[in-house]
Amino acid sequence: MGFKEKVFSAVKMIPKGETMTYGKVAEIAGNSMAARAVGNILNKNKNLIIVPCHRVVRSDGRVGGYAGGTKKKIKLLKSEGLEIKSGKIILT
Repeated sequence: MGFKEKVFSAVKMIPKGETMTYGKVAEIAGNSMAARAVGNILNKNKNLIIVPCHRVVRSDGRVGGYAGGTKKKIKLLKSEGLEIKSGKIILT
């Protein structure tokens, strides 16, 4: 299994209403230094329902990018019960 497939596999395991950082996904996929590569891979994700890449966020708490746009990513995260203020996930 290649790195891309490992990234998709890791992202599929993120439960609804939870997030994981790009760095953590990279670590799970086998290369802890490849957070940016994870972002590039997810930006090309064509299967948004099966691979819920909107649940992958930046390590500083900001939501990060999304192929459908940041507003759409925030809307999806909020619909799953996450609180977001000024583009950052609010941990409760």
